[in-house]
Amino acid sequence: MKHPFYTTLFFIFLFFGCTQKNTLNKIALNSKDSLSKYLSTANNFDLPSEQRDKNIKKALQIITPQENDSLHRVNLFKIANRYYNIANWKEYIKTVQLILEKSELTQDSFSMAKGNNYLGDYYDSLGIPDSSFLYYNKAEKMYFELNDNYNLAKTIIIKANLQFNQSDLLGSEKATYKALKIIKDTQQSDILYDAYNLLGLIYNELEDYNNAMGFHNKALASIDDELMDSFYQPKATSYNNIGYLLLKKQDFNRAKRYFQKGLDQKNVFKDKPSLYAMLLNNLAYSKFKLNEKKGVEDLFFRSLKIRDSLQLTTGIIAIKINLSEYFNSKNKSLKASQFAKQALELSQKTNNYRNVLNSLKLLSIIEPQNAAVYGKEYMQVSEKLQKSERKMGNKFTRIEYETEEIKNENTDLVQQNRNLVYIFSCLAMLSLFFFVIRTQKAKNRELLFKQHQQMANEEIYNLMITQQNTIEINRIKEKKRVARELHDGVLGRMFGVRINLDSLNKITDKNAVEKRTNYLIELKNIEQDIREISHDLNREKSELINNFVAIVDNLFEDQKKTYKSKLISSIDPAIKWELVSNSLKINFYRILQEALQNSNKYANANTIKIELRKEEDHLILKISDDGVGFNIKTTKRGIGLQNILFRAKECDSIFDIQSSKKGGTIITVTTPIE
Repeated sequence: MKHPFYTTLFFIFLFFGCTQKNTLNKIALNSKDSLSKYLSTANNFDLPSEQRDKNIKKALQIITPQENDSLHRVNLFKIANRYYNIANWKEYIKTVQLILEKSELTQDSFSMAKGNNYLGDYYDSLGIPDSSFLYYNKAEKMYFELNDNYNLAKTIIIKANLQFNQSDLLGSEKATYKALKIIKDTQQSDILYDAYNLLGLIYNELEDYNNAMGFHNKALASIDDELMDSFYQPKATSYNNIGYLLLKKQDFNRAKRYFQKGLDQKNVFKDKPSLYAMLLNNLAYSKFKLNEKKGVEDLFFRSLKIRDSLQLTTGIIAIKINLSEYFNSKNKSLKASQFAKQALELSQKTNNYRNVLNSLKLLSIIEPQNAAVYGKEYMQVSEKLQKSERKMGNKFTRIEYETEEIKNENTDLVQQNRNLVYIFSCLAMLSLFFFVIRTQKAKNRELLFKQHQQMANEEIYNLMITQQNTIEINRIKEKKRVARELHDGVLGRMFGVRINLDSLNKITDKNAVEKRTNYLIELKNIEQDIREISHDLNREKSELINNFVAIVDNLFEDQKKTYKSKLISSIDPAIKWELVSNSLKINFYRILQEALQNSNKYANANTIKIELRKEEDHLILKISDDGVGFNIKTTKRGIGLQNILFRAKECDSIFDIQSSKKGGTIITVTTPIE
């Protein structure tokens, strides 16, 4: 028998285990909230535009930090595509420009061509045909250079559609046949369909209905399963175009059937709402022409509502013209006039001259009392339309020509630039060669100058030493002469006086004896002092071999006399200057001169300390001050410091400088000696 307690405990664990599993599953599901999901949701036409826009922004946040590789740019194109689908033109153009910038950085020609195609779509949507044609033309040239026949033909078809919409029928026909020639012997069903469909529209406008019907049938025949599964709705498009052809032939019954067949296609409204609105409008018009009353007005207004929501200006104008004609047939002149005037105003705002003509023609029928006014305006607009169409056709031709010219010029410029690069490279190499030669000569001259300078310095120093020696010799001679004079002259005479005074001691006068004794003592003292002076003058107090210390002392004396700062100097007497080379003494002297000059000029110091000492087999010269100091890292070294450094290197010394702002400066030169 099972215990109820254990059974209950088992079910509790089972419950919590299942709960934890469900929680983990939820976390796993949340982790799928990724790029593919956002992109898919953003392209869901069943969702409102605001929600799709939020998903695009989330997807963009994931894409933006990615590395600029081909996948990154593909994802950016997806973002642009989704902005296009919700007609967010501001974000669309920003994304396309970003793609072009990133493509140029990586020299991705394919993405640059595709980006230009997207720019063409942008300007086409804004109703700026010349700018649109320019960017399509750029894309065409890039695809041609890439030898990408599929995209080349596709771009040419887009250009041909643009030309058709601007009534450049001849240019459009020529471009379409060019695209067909490029994809000849290939199975590019989508391009074949677009080309045949466009040719059908062109011949329809030219009222060559037999050729038009033939190409529309070819378009239907070119539709394969892949094209059928796409959201382009090729069959619905062809049925609409055939129906429109039959409308022009006034075969309203057959036209009505084709429009209905187009509407019966699966997901037409979801995939192409603009096509669905067009089919509704055309079906309503064909029913109106067949004098069918039921549902006609409703079809017109349903179409108008869709086109209004999509901001399809041309479509809105077409429906309002049809509604005007419809209400006029019902003798509702006020409504007919209202819709016709709305169509006219909208056509004038968008420079849609063909619909301006249609509106004016209709208004002259609705308002016969103003027919003369509308007729006059009709003539003016008609002339303007002809000029505009001719001008636009010429503009398209000029754009193509100028683009070709620019391409040729760029090719020539590339060749010229290449030649210039070769020429400048040769000149640069020659210049470098001559520069190296001149630099080497300059270095040799500088080296020779330094050698001469070194010899001159040594000669100057030797002259100074010789002069000092001469002065010292003369001084010693003079001291010896004075000593001799003192010894031989003054002392001899004083000695005689002392002898005479001594002989006077025989006088017995008590006072006289005492005075003479005092004189004699004083004379002895004078004699001793003079002897000591004589000996001191004759003695060398300091053996100044080459007199380096004397020269340095003179420098220090000049410093003390000229400048206010206090100078404290210390020279180690243990240094045997006679064993130190003249070049080292010259460099030490010049370093002292330069250091004192720098302190006087820049340091604003109260005290300058100079120490020359010997440590083992090194001479150490240390110069310090308590001046303003400077930042060694940031301050540029002047000529003075460079001279000190140069002279330190000349005598294989280690040069060290320590300084900081308001912390004074310490220069240490450590020189090895034998």
